[in-house]
Amino acid sequence: MKKTPSGTSVGVDDPYEFVDVCDYVTGDGDCRYAFDYAQQDPAFAAARRAEEFACPVASGDWEWRDCPHFRSRNHDRECVRCGLEETLVAHSDARPLLEEHHLSYADGESLDHEITVYLCRWCHARVHNSWARITDDVNPDPEALAEREGRRSRELEELAFESAAERYDATGEWSDGSSAADGRSDAAEDSTR
Repeated sequence: MKKTPSGTSVGVDDPYEFVDVCDYVTGDGDCRYAFDYAQQDPAFAAARRAEEFACPVASGDWEWRDCPHFRSRNHDRECVRCGLEETLVAHSDARPLLEEHHLSYADGESLDHEITVYLCRWCHARVHNSWARITDDVNPDPEALAEREGRRSRELEELAFESAAERYDATGEWSDGSSAADGRSDAAEDSTR
């Protein structure tokens, strides 16, 4: 199994098994890297320009591992191991449920390709700290589900809108039992402090 520079597992034998397409390949099969970053590798860009910017992998001439500028980052916001979906709470500094997980690292002097997926924090820890594999058929950790559901509840509370007309009835009482006069006396008391 592949390892990180610190010796922990990345959870796969072959990172390229988790690649659908290079981030630089357009829908037409062209290499956007050669077009946008020609100054980074002029020889590569010139070769792609001679082929009308056709991606050599998309045209069937190369494998992903043959391209010097290959990069594949997963953009699906769910754990590739257990399927837990990210739930972010607006204006919160809570730690995300998902973390980016690198499947390839530097190999000696040469850098491997950037291949990343998303793992939930719980699966990420298991993959790095044990022999857990990304391909394991597992359900989300109960603690992960509880955290996600707590976030969804907060999200629903934020989405719930109750107008002042609904909260304040004709008797002058707020729906929580307080009266409008209570609010005025509190405000007057605050202003005298």
